[in-house]
Amino acid sequence: MTSLIKTLKFAAFVTIMLASAHAQAPATAGRYAGDVGRKPKPAFAGQTDAPPPSKPSPQIAVEIITARLTTPWSMALLPDGNFLVTESIGTMRIVRPDGVVSAPLAGVPGVKVVAAQGLHDVVLDPGFAQNRLLYFCYFAPPPGEEPAIWPTEFFYQRVWNKSLAERRTMAIGVERMARARLSKDNKSLEDVEVLAEGAERRIVLAPDGTIYITGADRFRLYDSKYDGVEHDFTDNPDIGRNFSGRVLRINRDGSIPKDNPWLSRATVLPETFAHGLRDPEGAAINPATGELWVTDHGPQGGDEIDIIKPGRNYGWPDVSYGVQYDFQRTDGRKNVPVGNGATSMPGVEEPAYFWVPDIAPSGMLFYTGDRFSEWKGNLFIGALEGQALVRLVLNGDRIVAEERLLLDRKMRVRDIRQGPDGAIYLLSSAGLLRLTPKP
Repeated sequence: MTSLIKTLKFAAFVTIMLASAHAQAPATAGRYAGDVGRKPKPAFAGQTDAPPPSKPSPQIAVEIITARLTTPWSMALLPDGNFLVTESIGTMRIVRPDGVVSAPLAGVPGVKVVAAQGLHDVVLDPGFAQNRLLYFCYFAPPPGEEPAIWPTEFFYQRVWNKSLAERRTMAIGVERMARARLSKDNKSLEDVEVLAEGAERRIVLAPDGTIYITGADRFRLYDSKYDGVEHDFTDNPDIGRNFSGRVLRINRDGSIPKDNPWLSRATVLPETFAHGLRDPEGAAINPATGELWVTDHGPQGGDEIDIIKPGRNYGWPDVSYGVQYDFQRTDGRKNVPVGNGATSMPGVEEPAYFWVPDIAPSGMLFYTGDRFSEWKGNLFIGALEGQALVRLVLNGDRIVAEERLLLDRKMRVRDIRQGPDGAIYLLSSAGLLRLTPKP
């Protein structure tokens, strides 16, 4: 490969990271730097490459509500019909149904934007109509540092080549989840209170009243690179329990639930609910089971869907259906395994589904409405690199069919929400969109 081609491909990689693809050098990077040249063997039939549905989806009417957003990441549908949208650059805005976009809301805490770290999910409290409470997550600058947008290298290249001792003294920033009150005039956040630290991707309100928060692998805090390690990593499992991509579980006041799985182990952070993820950017409760499902970005290959259970290990950085990034290697090797080189391991949960090559999965929605009657009970995933809305047909916990929608629009789908009328709303590179059945 010539030096010119290498330069162009690395530039494409950096551009995508700045567009907030993933937390740990996005899965997107793999395709711009030489994608996976092999197909890993699934652990069970139907774990990947599901066939198309026997009946394709109906034609879809797509309405663009606004295309005037900057790096939109998440949205909440307000009871008054407006949309509260987060932009990863650190701003929140109100979008009216007629497409009018507000000025940035006041009162949003300072955000450090670097690589794919920034302002992310926002979720309304179930009592929002009465209490105006909401939850959101973001990457906070370290003490004494002003909010700013930093070059990507300050989170990757200037970190992973340092010794672990140096990394542990580097003040890079803090992943946070907070609660606030939206003012009655929709113009500001009030009474902001940090409830948890260590994760800042997705927030899910559980049926039992607790809150799940997903967070990306914090490779900087242990002896790892952002695309894994090239050795066995099983000698000290508490490292993964504390620093790999995790699901946190807290009560709505920030306290720790008394049935969290690791409370009897002093060397594991009490909010840890599950671990061994890489970058879980999509999360939702399966209404049929009450269980938390997440999407997780692999490195070069190996994007997956996981069903989260308390105290379980989902493998990173020991095992993966993906491999390390070819573009990083100086020795010319390709498809270098992650960790011990296995795709499965005793004590590690298998993903319910995986993709090779990657689609870069983000938002997740279990559709429960009647507007699209054919879709009721289906699972939807936003695909960034796949530039599609991915429809998955379920049979219990198994995925039995896959269909990719809106491919002709070539847009990176970041978030998915269901409206009270059964319409589906998307945040994407095209802005905020509304999907309804075509008449």
